[in-house]
Amino acid sequence: MRTKMRTVAAILVRTTLELPDPLFARLKARAAIERVSLKHLLHRYVEKGLNTPPSETTLQRSAAGLPRLEVPFVIEVGPLSNAALFDLLDA
Repeated sequence: MRTKMRTVAAILVRTTLELPDPLFARLKARAAIERVSLKHLLHRYVEKGLNTPPSETTLQRSAAGLPRLEVPFVIEVGPLSNAALFDLLDA
């Protein structure tokens, strides 16, 4: 009797993360304390973060908390050169 075996190939992707030095040091220390590789720890954290439902503050994010102008805000200017734009930025 023959059995069919299925082979599942995982696709791995390499990427580069830019982390501030203090954060990287904390991450590396945590991996050492837990005696796991940095790769394993990051994998676990990403999985946990993606499996956690979004918080209420994330869901309620809108422009409602931004200040509103009660009058029309119009600036009438013609076409500006680069030098004029830099002058406006420096003012």
